[in-house]
Amino acid sequence: MGWIHWLAYQRVPGVEVTAICSASEKKRLGDWRGIQGNFGPPGEQVDLSRVACFSTLEEMILSDEVDVVDICLPPDQHVAAGTSALRAGKHLFCEKPLALDVRGCEQLVSAANEANRRLFVGHVLPFFPEYHWVLEQIQSDRWGRLRGGHFKRVISRPTWIPDFFDLQKVGGPLVDLHVHDAHLICWLFGMPRGVFSRAHWEGETAKYIRTLYDFADPELLVSSDTGVIETPGRPFTHGFELHLERAVAQFELAAYSDQVETIGVKLLTNDGSVLRPDQLASDPIAGFANEISEWCQALETGRPSPVLDGLTAAQAIRVCDAEATSARRRTFVEIAGA
Repeated sequence: MGWIHWLAYQRVPGVEVTAICSASEKKRLGDWRGIQGNFGPPGEQVDLSRVACFSTLEEMILSDEVDVVDICLPPDQHVAAGTSALRAGKHLFCEKPLALDVRGCEQLVSAANEANRRLFVGHVLPFFPEYHWVLEQIQSDRWGRLRGGHFKRVISRPTWIPDFFDLQKVGGPLVDLHVHDAHLICWLFGMPRGVFSRAHWEGETAKYIRTLYDFADPELLVSSDTGVIETPGRPFTHGFELHLERAVAQFELAAYSDQVETIGVKLLTNDGSVLRPDQLASDPIAGFANEISEWCQALETGRPSPVLDGLTAAQAIRVCDAEATSARRRTFVEIAGA
């Protein structure tokens, strides 16, 4: 994600990368060719001649040239690193998940409040072109209120993340993968009162999870599928079907080992029309650049950023935790404070 963010920063006016921090001397010298993942282009050699390079966070956060710290560390390091940055007087942009558990999320939210600094969390999904277009349709009120939806986010085994199923390091599919959709569900529908989940397991970690969410509004019908399947021929798929009073929004992308296939984003209206957006950007970095632009503008203007705020990010982790508990107990679980 550090590499993806680096590429995105090059496109956003008004923000400049003044420093990086890495324990790897190789990366501090600009050799990022070993970076890999399931998203975006592979790493390259980068020019860091105009960028200060630090081996420890403690050194970097002392720099007067740094206003905002962007945390792209493994999830188990977010709380300590983020708290240090906030206490040093820096604003914080933290990759998702904000923390591995609710307590860690609350610690970071409190640290930001105590330091009078802003906390933004990298829940990029609403900034991807397909999601952004549908959210604009929802917010227009043209199609009536939301009545529910189904969300999907499924990957093959991520062999490049050896600790993926470790609940104390990465958090498994719920915290590292499904948290995107949990965040979107909270943002669109509000906090669910509870969840009913079932799962396949890898040891103590839910591997593939299906969930039905319960809301105070009895008309809301919301569900999700997420997790890992043992089929490397389809390493990634995500999508949604959202139901409004007068339309249904649909989108799905599936990356296969030989090609990418999509059900392009569209709106199916009650009068039989099929509405499709104009050509959407297919650039995988665009959503991240838009996300960075959002928090930059929020900092400059002092306005809130509901989609990137720490409280909604903490709610998403609370939902993920409830889903794991429900699947383990095989029963409905209420969400405290919902």
